[in-house]
Amino acid sequence: MKPKIGLALGSGGVRGFAHIGVLKVLKEEGIHVDYIAGSSMGALVGVLFGSGYDAGMMEKMALQFRRKYLLDFTVPKMGFIKGEKAKQIVQMLVHNKKLEQLDPKVHVVATDLKKGERIIFKEGDIASAVRASIAIPGIVVPETIDGRMYVDGGVIDRVPVSVVKEMGADIIIAVDVSFLDREPEIASVYDVIMQSMDIMEREMVRYREIESDIMIKPILSHIRSTQFTNVQEIIQNGEEETKKLITQLKEKIQRWKEKQHD
Repeated sequence: MKPKIGLALGSGGVRGFAHIGVLKVLKEEGIHVDYIAGSSMGALVGVLFGSGYDAGMMEKMALQFRRKYLLDFTVPKMGFIKGEKAKQIVQMLVHNKKLEQLDPKVHVVATDLKKGERIIFKEGDIASAVRASIAIPGIVVPETIDGRMYVDGGVIDRVPVSVVKEMGADIIIAVDVSFLDREPEIASVYDVIMQSMDIMEREMVRYREIESDIMIKPILSHIRSTQFTNVQEIIQNGEEETKKLITQLKEKIQRWKEKQHD
């Protein structure tokens, strides 16, 4: 009997490419992932993995990716970026699949902007759910679904550990790709918003660490969440930090098996 492994993938813009490195090492070590819950970039990586893209394929895609593919600027009212290009790309990559068709099962976290509630997308259109989860407040126009307005899942649940636990995971691996820069270079409205979110969510993530069995923190130095030039380094960070914790993870899996046998 094997434990169900759950992966909580956190938000963090481009830094979320580290999730690919985590998935890569888990596969190499023969650790099967049964459930994924993701916020923002974590949601995107999660649905791609659930759609059949392995870590190697995602790494190649990430290295070829350019910021211009996502940017569709609009006259600022509720955001600078419309987000429709990103939605179309996701739709194309997942071949119009529904969330309930993914394997492993993936849940996407977003924030209901009006009610201030965490919303978990468990079924339905993948592109709409991911578009909602990546809508950084003030930067990307909120996504409206069935009359409700959604923004970035990281606003309310940066590393959705409790979500993956509710899905049925016995052992939870959390991946926090945030990094609070103590001396940031603030040069744009984007920098102001992202630094504010990092500050706001710092305490929140500490609780997630307590709730998870393994917490992986791949980002060891400041990398701007829009800094696409560091993609290879970010993925490698994900690999290296996961390798450091593999022994600990395997010990937890073994203890779980022994407990079930007893």
